[in-house]
Amino acid sequence: MKYLVTGGAGFIGSALCHRLMQAPDAHVTVVDKMTYAANPASLEAFAGDSRFCLVKADICDLSRMLELVLHEAPDVIFHLAAETHVDRSIDGAEAFVQTNLIGTFAMLQAARALYERGDKPGFRFVHVSTDEVFGSLGPEGRFDETTAYDPSSPYSATKAGADHLARAWHRTYGLPVLVSNCSNNYGPRQFPEKLIPLMVLNALEGQTLPVYGDGSNVRDWLHVEDHANALVRIAEAGLAGECYAVGGDSEKTNMEIVTLVCELLDARRPGDAPHSRLIEFVEDRPGHDQRYAIDASKIRQDLGWTPRRDFAKGLADTIDWYLANEAWWRPLRDAVYAGDRLGKVRA
Repeated sequence: MKYLVTGGAGFIGSALCHRLMQAPDAHVTVVDKMTYAANPASLEAFAGDSRFCLVKADICDLSRMLELVLHEAPDVIFHLAAETHVDRSIDGAEAFVQTNLIGTFAMLQAARALYERGDKPGFRFVHVSTDEVFGSLGPEGRFDETTAYDPSSPYSATKAGADHLARAWHRTYGLPVLVSNCSNNYGPRQFPEKLIPLMVLNALEGQTLPVYGDGSNVRDWLHVEDHANALVRIAEAGLAGECYAVGGDSEKTNMEIVTLVCELLDARRPGDAPHSRLIEFVEDRPGHDQRYAIDASKIRQDLGWTPRRDFAKGLADTIDWYLANEAWWRPLRDAVYAGDRLGKVRA
């Protein structure tokens, strides 16, 4: 099997590459612009492997994507490349419009050219999206594949637009597209501005642990390796034109997450305990959705996928990974993102 993974040097993309490369007959081509959120160290395990290729390119470059896709002729394209951080989208929406919309258009066009060439009848295009496209939930209910779109931020709005493009290319051109909408991912090799690695690394360095608002916002947490397994299963057995909601069935408030991180670090670094002394509540993010939760019944029932990771064990393992892999995250903290507070201190 030949795979092309856009955004493969990012967090979820690299986890997917590690999963795909477990198969001895897999050939994986990664296309990544190598922005601040990409880290070649996440893929260094495949250096020198003839089955793996990393191409530095911008998915917005339509002619380059056409050339690459037609030359590589993958059996499956996993499209994960995206600008992802909500706070960055609030301050600079243009990059999100370009990558998430124009880039998705270019990938769909390249995939369509390959499919219409006719020598890949089993071809599939897996478009990887987020539960943020659905907006905010109240205290009850969960998102599923029938939930209406109601994005709140420039990030989620551009991801929603990309989802609609992917569906339209299936309905209009017959391109075998599958769409996934996942909940918050956690695990190893996550860029340190995301909640869990930010809290871990800030705590290790004695920096404040910024919590938006009162910390009551709820997210459903999914281990990235479980997510990678779900994406492979969708590519293998999902129905073209269908959407699949992927969740970890692990709802936690942001404050619960930060408290758990502090407790786990207290056990591992007792000399610096209590790490909770570093918690600082900051002004809430504009348009901050209160709660996300995923009903993953469809992918469980139709495709037989279920998350394997217990959240408490997965979080502990994640913290241990960061403790053991400073060589991975230290260059990012020193030169790319030092853990600066993203909100203002609340009065």
